[in-house]
Amino acid sequence: MKIIAYSYVDLRCETVPNASLQGSFKGSAEEAAWWAIADRVYQDYAELDAATGAAANSRETRQPPGIAHRPQWQQLLQDCQQELPAAVLVRQLADLGDSVAEVGDRLAELEALHIPLRIAGADPQTPAPSPAELLQQFQTLQSAQHRQRIQQGHARNRIRAQPPPGKAPYGYRRGKDRYVLDRTTAPVVKDFFDHFLLYGSLRGSIRYLQQKYNKKISSSTGKRWLTSPVYRGDLEYHTGDIVPDTHPAILPRAEAAQVDRILRRNRKLPPRAASAPRSLSGLVTCGECQSALRVCSVTRPRQSRSYLYLRPAACPRAKKCGAIAYESVLHATFERICADLPRLVSSTPLPDVEQMQRAIAAQIHTRQTWLVQLPDLVQQGILDQQTADLRAYTLRTEIARLQTQIDQLPPANLRAIAQVISLPQFWLDLSESERRAYFREFLRQIVLEREGRSMAGKAGIFC
Repeated sequence: MKIIAYSYVDLRCETVPNASLQGSFKGSAEEAAWWAIADRVYQDYAELDAATGAAANSRETRQPPGIAHRPQWQQLLQDCQQELPAAVLVRQLADLGDSVAEVGDRLAELEALHIPLRIAGADPQTPAPSPAELLQQFQTLQSAQHRQRIQQGHARNRIRAQPPPGKAPYGYRRGKDRYVLDRTTAPVVKDFFDHFLLYGSLRGSIRYLQQKYNKKISSSTGKRWLTSPVYRGDLEYHTGDIVPDTHPAILPRAEAAQVDRILRRNRKLPPRAASAPRSLSGLVTCGECQSALRVCSVTRPRQSRSYLYLRPAACPRAKKCGAIAYESVLHATFERICADLPRLVSSTPLPDVEQMQRAIAAQIHTRQTWLVQLPDLVQQGILDQQTADLRAYTLRTEIARLQTQIDQLPPANLRAIAQVISLPQFWLDLSESERRAYFREFLRQIVLEREGRSMAGKAGIFC
């Protein structure tokens, strides 16, 4: 019995395995070996436009007008009714139809003639799968191809620096090919950032939104707003790549760098201490019991005054360590900073931040120059548009990565800052929220050593 083969190809998307009557073949070696075992080959072509249709009509399988959409498949069924073949070979199940229903119809036609179906690459010793199994395989293949087409579309949008799929972030709305500011919600997000920059408290900023705008968000949402590249004018994709300057920013670059510094220093503290209003919260540790000291408030009704104390949170001793007045620890910390910081800055070699900034800025300038040259290379025919788009996407992500490195560098005038904050009057003129920002920037830990009823504060200082 003979073995016949059938293929259905789209000239716009793939190369045709052309098996002519003279035995010539154009295709891969695997396809050539597969075609060689077939006694006869039937080929149908997808419907083409006028440009590619001329090429299809020049082939030997040219069909006159009026023939069905798959004329060679109809011819195959007619020939099989006259002489049953041993099997019908196909390259893939997708050759039988563009949908599950069409493939089911083709399988039903073969089953009615009791003709087994073989797929290229399958072991010839194994029995042929049933039509139900083949239909299930095609449904799985079709779902995978659908996901792949969606992923390819997303990849094309990513290379073009278009927003990812899904709802636009709060504060934006979708434009034609980028995010645009939402005039009703963008001021809410901007006010949230300004409050966080002023007080450095995530929970406080969330309460502020609820009180002023009646906008309720969770702590995780607030933190996601603070760290999201979208509000800085950049796009971040699921691959982790960031493309800069794709839409208007709500948070400027300089303020974004300050937000990152606040988040980094708050990360070393417990969550409640990071949002506490007092400047010493989360920094003070008892030198004897090694317990963290918590800020406590005591109100005396007769005097109508509140007193602040630092009390051990979990003292393991039988005789608990006593509380210490908050103001005394605060002023002792001022004295220790003013005494130790100038000495530490003068004796510690500091990195040349300005040189590091110039080196990274030179790399950014080089990539920006390459980015400007891409349209000329396309116009000259050196690069095609797809390659140029991919190269532009890579350059933009590299620029974003280098810009992040610059934003994470410490201030270049660190020695001058150390001289200013070494003055006692500087600390006395600050508000409690401003002291908290400076403490968490320059102090790692404050350890209290007790001497009877007196106390001496020892601060570990870092820059």
